[in-house]
Amino acid sequence: MSSTGPGGDAELARVEKALLARWPETRLEPSLGRIAALVDLLGSPHRAMPVVQVAGTNGKTTTARMVDELLRGFGLRVGRFTSPHLQSMRERIVLDGEPVSAERFVETFDDVAPYVDMVDAAGEHPMSFFEVVVGMGYALFADAPVDVAVVEVGMGGTWDATNVVDARVAVVTPVALDHAEYLGPDVATIAGEKAGIIKPDAIAVLARQEPTALDALVRRAVEVEAVVAREGTEFGVLDRRVAVGGQQLRLQGLGGEYGDVFLPLFGAHQAQNAATALAAVEAFLGAGATTGTIDVETVRAAFAAVRSPGRLERVRTSPTVLVDAAHNPAGMAATVDAVRESFDFTRLVGVVGAVHGKDVSGMLAALEDVCAELVVTQNSSSRAMPADELGALAVDVFGADRVSVSPRLPEALTEAIELAEAGPDDALGGSGVLVTGSVITAGEARTILGGTTP
Repeated sequence: MSSTGPGGDAELARVEKALLARWPETRLEPSLGRIAALVDLLGSPHRAMPVVQVAGTNGKTTTARMVDELLRGFGLRVGRFTSPHLQSMRERIVLDGEPVSAERFVETFDDVAPYVDMVDAAGEHPMSFFEVVVGMGYALFADAPVDVAVVEVGMGGTWDATNVVDARVAVVTPVALDHAEYLGPDVATIAGEKAGIIKPDAIAVLARQEPTALDALVRRAVEVEAVVAREGTEFGVLDRRVAVGGQQLRLQGLGGEYGDVFLPLFGAHQAQNAATALAAVEAFLGAGATTGTIDVETVRAAFAAVRSPGRLERVRTSPTVLVDAAHNPAGMAATVDAVRESFDFTRLVGVVGAVHGKDVSGMLAALEDVCAELVVTQNSSSRAMPADELGALAVDVFGADRVSVSPRLPEALTEAIELAEAGPDDALGGSGVLVTGSVITAGEARTILGGTTP
């Protein structure tokens, strides 16, 4: 079976259809029972390799990508599991820096499917889409085999399906309000849920947090006797400056300073992700205050190679079109700050498509000051907020004269590009479009505008 020919495409479509027929990621029945039963039937593939696990609210995927790049720079074979995907399910399971082939994705599904059926038959609820894909990831990584798996938590931590592992290094990126209906009403409660990835004898690498979140995370680490490394104390960003195509960093790691690090990503939040990823890799490799830095040239080369599709990614020029997956107010605020710092736009048009269950008004408020006009649209998700409903929220924030409604994303993109190009003469070369509001919106825009599978 070819991964690129008609037969391979048909087989991949068969598997995708079977997976999508299961409970979606937005329908949860908090329990590790089903995934634990599956990995037990599979022979405990999640125990076949050490794990760096990444939880948090914003920055998880990019941080996981950075950890992956760094570890491969040091000669390790790495499996990476992230979610959600932008364009293809295969993006979720990455081997040697590339999404697994369609052929291997299909083979892995077919290998685990009989065991999934057994779990379904024995339980009150069937396994969800996410649980099955997590099981596929662990099975594939064990079969490869990999030297280390970098695993991004889907939602929360304690009962997330990825959390059947006992991670050697548990990373928590900044915690903010998101998925409150599942995780809790405040940052402290949400942090307590995410703290569940910190296991006995692990090393907890904590990005800068709100005080109540930090307290919950450190309390968990003390309870399980995990070692703690905190941004701003044991590691952090010492200096950064805008550079062509990204930023130049000086980082404080657990083992010392790393200077002249070029990161081809924009914004202070990406520098923070870089410092967190570096500390996680130092911790995994055993570096620290008594052993000094890991190889600085390897670190520089790895960070220079980092890519983070859909995270303030330029997908077109003349005018510049940026695609960003921000989907909560904290993420949108970081995106807006990065746009202001890294791009000299005199006119920016926003395209926003969001889903129900998010603080959409909070995201719009963050965008208001940076976008001259806004085109609201909707993505293909079953949870998509209808464009008219989103438009009404946008008018409350932007005013009616700055908002237009275009329900289909292709037409919304065309309209936004035309609005950007129609700016005054002094905006020539300084106009742009920012497409944001949801990972789904970012992925679909990326496909429309010709972005390749990440």
